[in-house]
Amino acid sequence: MKVPSNVPSIGEEEIEAVVGVLRSGMLTSSAMDGGTHVRKFEKSASTFVKSKFSVAVNSGTSALQATLLALGIKGGDEVLLPSFTFVATANAVASVGARPVFVDIQEEKYTMDPSDLEKKITKRSRAVIPVHLYGGIADMDKILEIARRNDLRVIEDAAQALGSTLNGRHAGTFGDAGCYSLYPSKVATSGEGGFVATDDEDVRDKLLMVRNHGMTQDRSTKILGLNLRMPETGAAMAAVQIRKLPIFLSMRRRNAELLSGLLEGSNVKVPQEADGERSNWFLYTIAAKNRNSIKEELETNGFEATVYYPTPIHRMPYYDGQADLPTTDLAAERVLSIPVHPSVTTEN
Repeated sequence: MKVPSNVPSIGEEEIEAVVGVLRSGMLTSSAMDGGTHVRKFEKSASTFVKSKFSVAVNSGTSALQATLLALGIKGGDEVLLPSFTFVATANAVASVGARPVFVDIQEEKYTMDPSDLEKKITKRSRAVIPVHLYGGIADMDKILEIARRNDLRVIEDAAQALGSTLNGRHAGTFGDAGCYSLYPSKVATSGEGGFVATDDEDVRDKLLMVRNHGMTQDRSTKILGLNLRMPETGAAMAAVQIRKLPIFLSMRRRNAELLSGLLEGSNVKVPQEADGERSNWFLYTIAAKNRNSIKEELETNGFEATVYYPTPIHRMPYYDGQADLPTTDLAAERVLSIPVHPSVTTEN
């Protein structure tokens, strides 16, 4: 049996929580503050990432889209983001009518290159979305300094970095808002779901409206919104998962350390944590010139290996443009992610 690249860690506690919601018949709530389980999860999420507020939504993509709308990003605006990420980051920008502007990455971390970011800023730039890829944290000190100097809002795409920290501070809590995914492959899941963390009460209030058709407490639509609500079933599961998250992260770290030990002295580039950084080890991503042959050998021996991402966004037909991103293109040719999730054991 092949060891998958990623698999959710679901136990009886999650099953009981979901069944309890089904038996209650209260599957969702259109109240501005959400249902009982949504509110409970939001409180747990804020406690975990140490943010003042959290707003649950129905996907990580919705988290990005809702935040862009809450910050007033609109048609004619430019939003700077890396091309080396899942396409959802760019799709969220395009969905609000703004233009994605692609920024190259740093070779060591696969995250946004601050020097290229500065080159791409124009008078139409309104926001920057650094992506914390594979669980590694982007160079937020430099990105925040550039953003402040150019009056840009900072939206962190922390879809892959729930639980990653830098000097004790959680990924997703450095900028105006951090967007997280609870997709089944992530370190914690609600099935489909996500949330936004912020310390800004005004941003929180607008997010509550955006996720519920732009409505306020009096059911009057004041701003553009959609149905981005998280169901009560997903929130009940997520509340259990986030309680278990420290255990999940400990198991991922154990596996990452074992892999790094096994690969020491090999001809592949292994992932490294920066000083003060603790990755959530969402993905253990190596890089090698002979990536494809390594992938074939791993799969022959029963280990699923996946390339995230073989086609950068700026190379996709919908976004095809003239962006010159040499480090991004090189990474796409060499990276390979191998299983590191809690289901991986020394017996595998």
